[in-house]
Amino acid sequence: MIRLSCTVIRILSNTMNQNARIYVAGHRGLVGSALVRALEGEGYTRILKRTSVELDLTNQAAVREFFQRERPEYVFLAAAKVGGILANNTYPAQFIHINLAIQTNVIHEAWRHGVQRLLFLGSSCIYPRECPQPMKEEYLLTGPLEPTNRPYAVAKIAGIEMCRAYNREYGTRYLAVMPTNLYGPNDNYDLAGSHVIPAMIRKFHEAKVSGSGQVVLWGTGSPRREFLHVDDLARGCVHLMRLEGGGEEAFLDSENVPLINIGSGVDQTIRELAEMVREVVEYTGEIVWDADKPDGTPRKLLDVNKMNAVGWQPSLTLREGLAVTYQDFLARTSS
Repeated sequence: MIRLSCTVIRILSNTMNQNARIYVAGHRGLVGSALVRALEGEGYTRILKRTSVELDLTNQAAVREFFQRERPEYVFLAAAKVGGILANNTYPAQFIHINLAIQTNVIHEAWRHGVQRLLFLGSSCIYPRECPQPMKEEYLLTGPLEPTNRPYAVAKIAGIEMCRAYNREYGTRYLAVMPTNLYGPNDNYDLAGSHVIPAMIRKFHEAKVSGSGQVVLWGTGSPRREFLHVDDLARGCVHLMRLEGGGEEAFLDSENVPLINIGSGVDQTIRELAEMVREVVEYTGEIVWDADKPDGTPRKLLDVNKMNAVGWQPSLTLREGLAVTYQDFLARTSS
């Protein structure tokens, strides 16, 4: 039996009214597009969407004007600058500046314009590099961060603290969700900025097409990682928005941080992942590991007991999700 030190909550199917005005910030990205699919699948039709050209979320005046004009009742804050180890190492200033600006503007204007509930998407990289496994929500700020993505992690930690501070001072109902490593349709397959799964898919596919006898992958392959299909994440986020009380009261820890993990609860080594991707792509060549490249955090597995306790479980296994994602890659690269 799962035992929680949090308030028992109930699910109300009509908590988020079907006619509610819902703003999905970052609707074209991996997470944002999945949120739109999940919301539309649940019958929500008044979904507010703006591209970065239409609305620059780093521009405070533009964000204020948008909230004043559109008056969203619910906000899913999925807009962010994201990337893998290479991107984080190459553009650390951009990662901290852009993410701090986006979340500061959106969270503040949501409060100014009376948004009922806001869900802030963070990342499991907020937890210490040498964090006990699996990582519980209360382990936040208990040790040094992974150096390769510290600027991004610090920005996300600031977003969590901002949610807590606004809840405390202004009585808002904001919740911070920390997903594990995500993958799925509409991912970024650019090797200069992609995460591990889309990078592997592209590398193995291109090697298969070109007839190359080997694929070189970064690091030793020994770190352990947990992965979650983005459509499972999106369903979980919509589930949370429908919790009575907005969900944030249910997950307050001893420091009153409105934080909850979302993941599969299962991890594997990067070597095991590479073998799975190779099988899905049907590549028969050799995998070569470049141990001179960084591995990143040794292990990242989330404790998802709290999320499971409110009635949510992922629906796709990693192998099933990889097959779906590879089909998405083929469709996007052939168009």
